[in-house]
Amino acid sequence: MASAMRKLTVELGARAYPIFIGTGLIGNPALYGPYIRGRQVMIVTNETVGPLYLERVEAALSDYRIGRVVLPDGEQYKTLAVLDQIFTALLEQRFDRRCTLLALGGGVVGDMAGFAAASYQRGVDFIQVPTTLLAQVDSSVGGKTGVNHPLGKNMIGAFHQPRCVIADTATLDTLPDRELSAGLAEVIKYGLINDPVFFAWLEQNMAALKARDTSALAYAIERSCSDKAAAVAADEREAGQRALLNLGHTFAHAIETGMGYGTWLHGEAVGAGMCMAAAMSARLGWLSDAQVKRTEALIAAAGLPVRPPREVSAQRLLELIAVDKKVMDGRLRLVLLQDIGQAIVSANFDPNTLKQTLHAA
Repeated sequence: MASAMRKLTVELGARAYPIFIGTGLIGNPALYGPYIRGRQVMIVTNETVGPLYLERVEAALSDYRIGRVVLPDGEQYKTLAVLDQIFTALLEQRFDRRCTLLALGGGVVGDMAGFAAASYQRGVDFIQVPTTLLAQVDSSVGGKTGVNHPLGKNMIGAFHQPRCVIADTATLDTLPDRELSAGLAEVIKYGLINDPVFFAWLEQNMAALKARDTSALAYAIERSCSDKAAAVAADEREAGQRALLNLGHTFAHAIETGMGYGTWLHGEAVGAGMCMAAAMSARLGWLSDAQVKRTEALIAAAGLPVRPPREVSAQRLLELIAVDKKVMDGRLRLVLLQDIGQAIVSANFDPNTLKQTLHAA
């Protein structure tokens, strides 16, 4: 049974939805039922997560007609071709427009199942059951869905909010250390962009998080989800404030694309990307060297890289950044830091500053 379950709400008017956080939630039928409007549920998972948790979720949904799609595991499979496996299963099993897709897995599964839900019969319901730290604190909340393209990460997708998010912290027990660190990148991000008190808490508690201390992880997940929910409620489609959540991500997406999807985990690229954003902010005179070092120290303590891979040149990174989604009217907008806990979106910088940052990284 669940213990000390917390509930947050993403406030989007008639489309508001809850985030449930706690241990032992994944097999609780009472958490699913109120958010499933039809009788058909298609569970989308992958080859790693499925053997661990699929039967438990199916047991909780025994009153429904259940289908399953088991995708290959990895960012390199986040493609239109693999996405089509979900559509094929839905059509072959004659799922109707009152069906619900359930994403059981990490960020790749959540993004793909959500995009399938946004597209199938022009939009059906879906539920997020994230099983990685990164997905629990970031990608499962907010309705961003999509797939990658060889020329750019997450360039094909849609905004489509889930009906609910069920974050069972017990699933982190089976998470590899490398993926735990990757999730911590997104946790650190919230502290950097607008929560300096949380950033200081992370500095004091990073060892406990790395050691998988249950109470520390639960607090970090709840605090991160609360920050994310507030940003989404204020700016659902990223016209303003929500864009701050992309701190480090322009650099990170260029790293992931340049290295080949799946070579670096998303969180690893975000860790290096946030360090590059901090370094560029210092070049603009906004951050002190001490603040940059403080940022790098916390990211390193999480077990994350603080520099981009040598295999991708500064020029190649610059080329990939030029096709980022945050380019508008030919001008690149970057999320930068004026202080720890104070991020801004800016296009008002000398392009040479960006080049210098990339060459120095």
